[in-house]
Amino acid sequence: MELGSSATIFLLLFSLLQFHKTHTAELNTISNSQFLTYGDTLVSPAGNFELGIFRPAGISRNRYLGIWYKKISLQTVIWVANRASPITGASSLDILKISDPGILILINNNTVVWSSNTTVITSSRNATAKLHDTGNLVVIDEHDNDIWRSFDHPTDTLLPGMKFGRDFLTNKEWYLNSWRTNQDPNQGEFTWRFDTRNYPQNQLKQGEIVKFREALSGDPTVSNLLITYDVVINSTEVTFIYNVVNDSIVLRSTLSSYGKLENLMWVEDGKKWQILTALPRDICDTYNICSSYGSCRLDTSQRCVCLDETRFVPRDRKSWEIADWYSNVKLPDTESCWFNRSMKLKECEEMCLKNCSCVAYSNTDAIDGGGCLIWFDDLIDITEVSASMGGRDIFVRMASSELGLIILYHIYYVRELNNGIGVLLIGFIFAWLRYRRVKRNNQAEQIGKGELLHESKEADIDQLPLFSFSKIANATANFSMDNKLGEGGFGPVYKGILEEEGHEIAVKRLSKTSSQGVDEFKNEVICISKLQHRNLVKLLGCCIHGDEKMLIYEYMPNRSLDSFIFDKRKRLLLNWPKRFNIINGIARGLVYLHQDSRLRIIHRDLKASNILLDLDMNPKISDFGIARRFGGNETEANTERVVGTYGYMSPEYALDCLFSIKSNVFSFGVLVLEIVSGKRNRGFVHPEHDNNLIGHAWSVYNEGRSMELNDASLVESCNSFEVLRSIEVGLLCVQKVHCRNRSSQHFSWKGSYIRLRTSLRVRILEVRSMI
Repeated sequence: MELGSSATIFLLLFSLLQFHKTHTAELNTISNSQFLTYGDTLVSPAGNFELGIFRPAGISRNRYLGIWYKKISLQTVIWVANRASPITGASSLDILKISDPGILILINNNTVVWSSNTTVITSSRNATAKLHDTGNLVVIDEHDNDIWRSFDHPTDTLLPGMKFGRDFLTNKEWYLNSWRTNQDPNQGEFTWRFDTRNYPQNQLKQGEIVKFREALSGDPTVSNLLITYDVVINSTEVTFIYNVVNDSIVLRSTLSSYGKLENLMWVEDGKKWQILTALPRDICDTYNICSSYGSCRLDTSQRCVCLDETRFVPRDRKSWEIADWYSNVKLPDTESCWFNRSMKLKECEEMCLKNCSCVAYSNTDAIDGGGCLIWFDDLIDITEVSASMGGRDIFVRMASSELGLIILYHIYYVRELNNGIGVLLIGFIFAWLRYRRVKRNNQAEQIGKGELLHESKEADIDQLPLFSFSKIANATANFSMDNKLGEGGFGPVYKGILEEEGHEIAVKRLSKTSSQGVDEFKNEVICISKLQHRNLVKLLGCCIHGDEKMLIYEYMPNRSLDSFIFDKRKRLLLNWPKRFNIINGIARGLVYLHQDSRLRIIHRDLKASNILLDLDMNPKISDFGIARRFGGNETEANTERVVGTYGYMSPEYALDCLFSIKSNVFSFGVLVLEIVSGKRNRGFVHPEHDNNLIGHAWSVYNEGRSMELNDASLVESCNSFEVLRSIEVGLLCVQKVHCRNRSSQHFSWKGSYIRLRTSLRVRILEVRSMI
């Protein structure tokens, strides 16, 4: 009996070993009847790629389903299925198979580790999975129609033939996400994707921080010695595809775990991957390293230079008298751009000249010089590069009165003079420019030290407490980074505690490199020192010490509104009663600014980040640096320079440079819609009709579906009457909507569905009574 039992066990073990031996194989397909286990691989027809279960190099014992090159001796994984859910159980229990209706599933010990999550319209009971020689794993039905493709779900590698970009019709996006480490395929902190909010550009991000970006050239199909590639930019998609010119060349683009996009080629003789290019290339590729209107140069010891100090000449002196031309630069960040790819460069120039908000323009196509890109905001992330590296021409708008422009014209013609006279004339010009610059700096310093106090009668600065520099330095632990709350156009903001009083304060410190300056500092003191209201942030005093200029405010422990309503977790803390209280508070603050204060104040930058929240979540309007004061009889004014934040600007201000208290009302309307929906107006694009938030709000209101705009987190706490009334008020305030129309690729106006009386006073009273 014992002998028989031993023989039985032996035969059973032998049969299991034989089964495993015969089952371990290179498969052509995976189907309902043929599945893959640990040790098996699915091989492409020509043997270029294979799919199987692997362990990453190193000490990890985790297992993953992946695809790698079969003919390359150095295992190089180009796709991982279960990167977020590694297999940790016994390897003998790993199974990859097809289940009905056409879903690819990875199982370990009867537990589904990963699945293709295929959405199949019609059931397919005879689905199979195949690996193509391109490296694309596909699941097909009995009619050879694709049900699912691994190319639609890239990980860290872009192969020839793979799409990269976004499909606006299906809202599908193809982008790269790095491994966590070289030995951990889980999602890392780096992503490489298209930013399609305006003119498309590549962005390398570390979390939410942009590390590198470059605008697309918009070129047609282009080829070089190794590859051909297609760039498609239209109303339905923005995509990029490249292919090799010779099948014997093995290329791949991989986003490394340390944040480099590397283009690599396999060198068989050396048995290694040769890096052809890597982005970012150098320090000048660091995003916005030189701040606004600064250009990075590698050929000088001083990395960052101002645009007016770089080498440039006007291309067309007669037709472009208020612009400068910069050649061979990486185009600035296109987030605030408008574009039209069918427009000629001359038409682009004329459009820029007619729009007071235009800062600069360029063409979209580097080859034929066509297309139009127009910037409406500060020019950031500029780098001087050679034409061979994709350097482009950009026309920067400047005032015709800028004397430096005339001098530069003269420098251009000096080239025609003989060397001796040219050297003397250039020397004289630069000496004169240096004198002018020193004089301007001295004037600015005098303004900072004297003029601010000279105007104390108007600004009531003599009644405003002046804090000593040492007191503020002690309160903020010498401006410690641990106390830094954030940074805006004015400069950094620090939290502090006054030693004697024990009060918490917020200190805005004017940065020496700030885009704002003494005028904004003075303006904020003049405006806010005369204002006292519970829904306006309280200015406690200021500090003027040499070049140092600081404003001291009451501290707001809950910081700004945008940190709540646009955050997936924090928005849960703002139920509807709190949001409705915030809307009411902002409205009360605006009514005070427009009607009840000693001065009529136009804020000009009312937005979610400038609404601060106290301990009880009560709102307070802040940041009056670019505000304007109106007299008792004034209702409207014009400006030569549009300042503020796009997405909150009223149409007449953004396009015609006209501002009034209507501008504040428009911004308030945008804020109301953002508070109700929890979505940003700028950056929101509805997948069905491509409207921004305001356009979408009008659409659902017109169809009687306004409650669809409500933030999903407010379902349990909302008062439908108050929500609908708030949406109505918001739409009344944004009487006209400025939204992007992708199909025609231009800006268009959408008229409101409600007639509103033009009297501004009546509008404010109606808004206040409704709330």
